[in-house]
Amino acid sequence: MQADPFHLGGRPFTSRLLAGTGKFRDFGLMREALAASGAQIITVAIRRVDLKAPGHDGLLDALDWDRLHLLPNTAGCRTAAEAVRVARLARAATGTTWIKLEVIPDARYLLPDPVGTLAAAEELAADGFTVLPYVQPDAVLARALERAGCAAVMPLASPIGSGRGLRTPDLLTTVLDGAGVPIIVDAGLGVPSDAAQALELGADAVLVNTAIAEARDPVGMAHAFALGVQAGRAAFLAGRMAARTHASPSSPVPGVPRLPDPEVPV
Repeated sequence: MQADPFHLGGRPFTSRLLAGTGKFRDFGLMREALAASGAQIITVAIRRVDLKAPGHDGLLDALDWDRLHLLPNTAGCRTAAEAVRVARLARAATGTTWIKLEVIPDARYLLPDPVGTLAAAEELAADGFTVLPYVQPDAVLARALERAGCAAVMPLASPIGSGRGLRTPDLLTTVLDGAGVPIIVDAGLGVPSDAAQALELGADAVLVNTAIAEARDPVGMAHAFALGVQAGRAAFLAGRMAARTHASPSSPVPGVPRLPDPEVPV
């Protein structure tokens, strides 16, 4: 297989698996899992912490950012105004202009607000951010975010943390059709075959967190997701066979040494 780099925000990456940092039992396990995943882009939620608190051990200090690319996110923001404020705090704190934009007013299903997301994306893109918005699989919204200057669009597979897999593949296909920026499937993937399915459909990458962090063996699951992503991308490049309504025998039918049909008189 030839080199197949993934370009995002003007930079090449060799891994199409992005990873989150939440829900791990401890930083040591998180580091091992991220290493096993091969992910190069790591998303981190921005939170207010007391740096002088006893025993404080910051997430940003736990990872080697010379090897990894930091992608702060606005998880927990309910409005466009909150998300824009958190993005600017993230830029001030970390120095990066990349932001995974989340505007989520719905606490039960954690569904993103399309109107607020577009408003925040327009403001952040105009302010020089590399914006990766988290949205529902809506082709009209995806094109609007692309026109607003977003570097990618991140449609959900199913609700965040649900592990239910790709529930709306037909809608994802409409987002992929004619997309001018990378499409990264985010949220809801539960097993590596979910990631493979997204890549097989033509998604450029996937982002996974809970499915790895809550696995019985997070390190093993991270490695499995890496393989799933590679398999899905390889299948997409190879091109799937055309689906048929009826069966089609794999072996030639003529020449089978048949027995006499008992229903036919000799």
